[in-house]
Amino acid sequence: MIDLLKNFAAYLHYPFVLYALGTGTMIALCSALLGVPLVLKRFSFIGDGLAHVAFGAMAVASVLGMTQDIWIVLPVTVLSAILLLYGNRHSMIQGDAAIAVISVGALSIGYLLMSLFTRSPNLSGDVCTTLFGSVAILTLTPMQFILCLLLSIGTLVFYFLFYRRIFTMTFDADFAQASGINIRRDNLLLAVVIAVIIVLAMNLAGTLLVSALVVLPALSAMRVCRSFRGVTLMSAIISVFCALVGMFISIGASTPIGATVVVVNLTIFVLLAIVGWLC
Repeated sequence: MIDLLKNFAAYLHYPFVLYALGTGTMIALCSALLGVPLVLKRFSFIGDGLAHVAFGAMAVASVLGMTQDIWIVLPVTVLSAILLLYGNRHSMIQGDAAIAVISVGALSIGYLLMSLFTRSPNLSGDVCTTLFGSVAILTLTPMQFILCLLLSIGTLVFYFLFYRRIFTMTFDADFAQASGINIRRDNLLLAVVIAVIIVLAMNLAGTLLVSALVVLPALSAMRVCRSFRGVTLMSAIISVFCALVGMFISIGASTPIGATVVVVNLTIFVLLAIVGWLC
């Protein structure tokens, strides 16, 4: 344990580690806040779907030779979120079936494009890194860090400004509409914000594990809290704690960051589930 602390203290002198800790904390906080209404509305699977869409967009950017792939990934993911959350009622395929179709299709197309056109000598390693986010957050440039920070702050501002509307729409959309809330507009805004956070969270947990950052903190908080505000606050605390502990363990012990953070989240969920059951 002492050696682990020494290793971590030594790494803190490197700017890229500080970028990773700051970005990871903000991503975890935003993911937890948005995860609560998604879990309560039984739409938490959208995290997987949008992450797979982002993987497909990243593959296209890679084939085109773009180094700053976020300018393709972000618009494509936002558009997909709008189609799923905003246009779901008017589509031929609805609900979780629509998410499954988009998810599997994007993942398959992305891997196929990377297999056919990639110039990388280590395709398997690149795909594994993208899927599990092993080191992505440790390679952020200062500009990428600033962009992630600004987008995260924008998400927090949106959430707190629309907190009451999110609460009302989560539990009773019909009442919210009768109260004068523009449900279609607010769902559109929520879809955009969710897509942004999913794209950012891929830096921390990768494509396959990103939904855990959205779902697990909310589920953990629901084991011990009953009110919406209590669940939201506890979810945010749990998510930030797990992200920091996971990154601390990962950097000190050289384990994959995304998987470590998710395992810490899973451990907290099991512990709080036991506490909730006993109490």
